[in-house]
Amino acid sequence: MSRGLSNCNPGNIRRSASRYRGEVRPSRDAAFKQFESLEWGYRAIFVTLRTYRQKYGLRTIREMISRWAPPTENHTEAYIRAVSDRTGFAPDEVLDIRLKGQMIPLVAAISEVENGTKADFQAIERGWELYVDG
Repeated sequence: MSRGLSNCNPGNIRRSASRYRGEVRPSRDAAFKQFESLEWGYRAIFVTLRTYRQKYGLRTIREMISRWAPPTENHTEAYIRAVSDRTGFAPDEVLDIRLKGQMIPLVAAISEVENGTKADFQAIERGWELYVDG
């Protein structure tokens, strides 16, 4: 099992001062956050992407993934291509973070790239519900 999935952190969100609902504190992982369940981990991805839009004005896969997986740590262009291919959205297509039909595939693709395995769509759906419920 991948590190992200064993941490219930399918986006491999790094430890930071930011706090999320459902986060296990302190994380037992020295580098990455841990969550109580995959649902909470998926919710954290939705929250992070919303922050990218609201705070930084990021609206496309290229913009979001360039921040999510910067070239200093990743092969960012390959990551962008993989997410674009999996979602069917062009790298520079403007996405709406309020639309479930755009966000679910985006989060699934991020999870698949991060963990090397198919995402759990039921957990993503439950994570979306936690996200929209606050």
